[in-house]
Amino acid sequence: MYDLIIVGGGPAGITAGIYASRQNLNTLLITKSFGGQLVRKAVAIENYPGFEEISGTKLIKRFERHLKKQKIDIEKDSVRKIKKLGSSSGEAKFLIWTGKKKQFQSKTVIIASGADPRTLGVSGEKKFIGKGISYCVQCDGPLFFNKRVAVIGGGNGGFEAALFLNKIAKKIYILEYNATVNADEINQKKVRKAKKIEVLTSAMLKKIKGKKFIDSIVFQDRKTKKNIELSLEGVFVEIGSQPATSFVKDLVDFNEQNEIKINPLNCQTKTSGLFAAGDVTDEKGKQIVIAAGEGAKASIFVNKYLQEKL
Repeated sequence: MYDLIIVGGGPAGITAGIYASRQNLNTLLITKSFGGQLVRKAVAIENYPGFEEISGTKLIKRFERHLKKQKIDIEKDSVRKIKKLGSSSGEAKFLIWTGKKKQFQSKTVIIASGADPRTLGVSGEKKFIGKGISYCVQCDGPLFFNKRVAVIGGGNGGFEAALFLNKIAKKIYILEYNATVNADEINQKKVRKAKKIEVLTSAMLKKIKGKKFIDSIVFQDRKTKKNIELSLEGVFVEIGSQPATSFVKDLVDFNEQNEIKINPLNCQTKTSGLFAAGDVTDEKGKQIVIAAGEGAKASIFVNKYLQEKL
């Protein structure tokens, strides 16, 4: 039986693993891949201490290399279900089942599974996934060299995706549903200087069209109520994310955004011995440095829990 099982390989999960190893906890980290949203969404990171600028891919490789220097078991798999059981000795334990039908036992668990991209829910979206629609600009951006593309979402994710594509695509449209964008002023300033990027506000996406691949989108101008069709070959979805929590629903409480409620002092959920950290929680600051800090905090309080309870 493990002292701790960590679910997730993003900044929170990796940091929790590093701290757990340094506290001499017998630890298993389960993740399908390393990086999470750090790889999918963070194109150019300029606010992580120690790095004036670094890509999400390069930063997560440093995280992963640091983790693998520790004494920790790593299982490349998904988690299907978590259940808490008691025992004849009174010592509670968690059972974890993975997608590959493996089973593991642990005295404590940290959920750091992050979040998955939100989908658009419009006509044509499912049809053109992988045929012009992408949820990862770093992964798929280079495929759209000298092509016309749209980025759906006017937050920092959308603006950063557009700036990444500015070096690749022929023309980039940013579509924002609201009358104003939410991106930080520094990102807005960069976009204003980029001649190939055009921001369209009050734009409600209605349909994605094409035959084998995307050839246009239709959106409604919410001010004039007119439908407008844009000819393009790619759509990048940057409208936020939703917590990956399906495997733990009966053990935790959720807020309205389906984020796991935790005690901010120690990252504890409502279930004794079950902790959570990073973007999967109701912590308001969705930043890489905050996720890493939460992973460290959760691991420290797991060790404290084990010393006091078991």
